[in-house]
Amino acid sequence: MAKSKSIYICSNCGAQSSKWIGRCPSCGEWNTYVEEVIEKEKAAPGWRKPEEQKKTARAIPIHDVPAGFEKRSETLDKEFNRVLGGGIVSGSIVLLGGEPGIGKSTLMLQIALRQTIMKILYVSGEESISQIRMRASRLGMEKAPHLYLLSETNTDAIFRQAREIEPDLLIVDSVQTLQSELLDSAAGSISQIRECAGEMQRFAKATMTPVFLIGHITKDGTLAGPKLLEHMVDTVIQFEGDRNYGYRILRSVKNRYGSTSELGIYEMQQTGLREVSNPSEILLSQRDENLSGVTVSATVEGVRPLLIEVQALVSNAAYGTPQRTANGFDL
Repeated sequence: MAKSKSIYICSNCGAQSSKWIGRCPSCGEWNTYVEEVIEKEKAAPGWRKPEEQKKTARAIPIHDVPAGFEKRSETLDKEFNRVLGGGIVSGSIVLLGGEPGIGKSTLMLQIALRQTIMKILYVSGEESISQIRMRASRLGMEKAPHLYLLSETNTDAIFRQAREIEPDLLIVDSVQTLQSELLDSAAGSISQIRECAGEMQRFAKATMTPVFLIGHITKDGTLAGPKLLEHMVDTVIQFEGDRNYGYRILRSVKNRYGSTSELGIYEMQQTGLREVSNPSEILLSQRDENLSGVTVSATVEGVRPLLIEVQALVSNAAYGTPQRTANGFDL
């Protein structure tokens, strides 16, 4: 058996080196190089037909490209469509990030369940299909003949199922659980995330099937994995909010096919996420105009104007020097 070789990869920018380096010469970060086993001999992806495996791409003039190349498919979620720039672009790959328990899987499953036209393949590497069915029951939307569930982490197995089903949309939860047979490293490692994301990208572009990848974030708020992951995808959206409160914000960080100034607002309920079309009305619905120390201010989130309530409370200082504190914004 041949002796395996390894390389060192920067977890911040994806730069490679044959030996460990304290400071990355590419991005300047310290202690970011980790050891990864180099990939095995590459095989043809499972989603390619035998006659397509030896085909090479050909360049064509821009005016010969069909006008409907960036056809969009709208979902029944208007907030989601707004953030994406008007709908899902065929062949695009989207990365959805957010804190654990914020509702990423619920959002994507809810969108998949509500679709009536698109055939969707929902792949989970974190839950069994019975557990996904249980969440669908909680959302009150069990009957969805267009939705196919798969519990799998191997990319070749996923692509074989995609070739058989030919879905209009592929959802993967999550990219950190995927594992390619081309690498010996464990799932979630930098090389595995990079390789699996690259395979998903090639699948999306070759079959014109939009792919949604759910991703984890680190404790400092950045997406887990190499920075290269954000460069590989077409769109990066983040699901934000406080788990102690019911409201969530969906915002676009990167979008090759739309604006990054849009945002969507949701309310987490027992039956799932509810779209908030007029957030100002909810924020001011229980306002008492007779209270002192309360005022209404206008702010802008992206291109969306919001009316918010600002409350001020003054009390006698318990210390020699008075203190000012704020909750919800930087003072």
